[in-house]
Amino acid sequence: MPDTTRSRFKAKLLRPKKSDDGAPWAFVVLPKDASAKLPRRGRTTVAGSINGHGFQATLEPDGQLSHWLRLEQALLAHAGVNVGEVATLEIAALADEPDPEAPSDLLEALAGAPEAGAVWEETTNIARLDWIHWITSAKQAKTRAKRVADACDMLASGKRRVCCFDPSGYYSKAFRAPEVAE
Repeated sequence: MPDTTRSRFKAKLLRPKKSDDGAPWAFVVLPKDASAKLPRRGRTTVAGSINGHGFQATLEPDGQLSHWLRLEQALLAHAGVNVGEVATLEIAALADEPDPEAPSDLLEALAGAPEAGAVWEETTNIARLDWIHWITSAKQAKTRAKRVADACDMLASGKRRVCCFDPSGYYSKAFRAPEVAE
């Protein structure tokens, strides 16, 4: 059976205006047709290659019903490509979304709330990914702490999905690709 999520395209490697950790990296905004083949508009893990060099990464939603991909400097060096150049990329969604790494503040809260922890363990990886994205997308520490507490309350009450959360960012404009450095 052919992989209907597979896409091959050329894209210019862009430098972000701001780097959260100071380390150099690049990004690519996926063409709309490549993004449309993916199983979801939210975070999606893909296996891919850049100029023939393989990687696995999680695509982020761009708030425009597409995705963007962060490319670390080590991968760029391995692929022999630099920011500003055009590279050939190939991506395909993984058949099974891997278990996401939960942030430590959420894990601590779940450890202190056994009912919530039990429901967390029973949820799908995609649902966990949405919970994590909702929590980590908070811009302020106070908002993040409230979301962690609210997540525990919702999970303890049996909710397996974040209510009122748009994982694509399209309706809430919560997510977008980085701004391009000039």
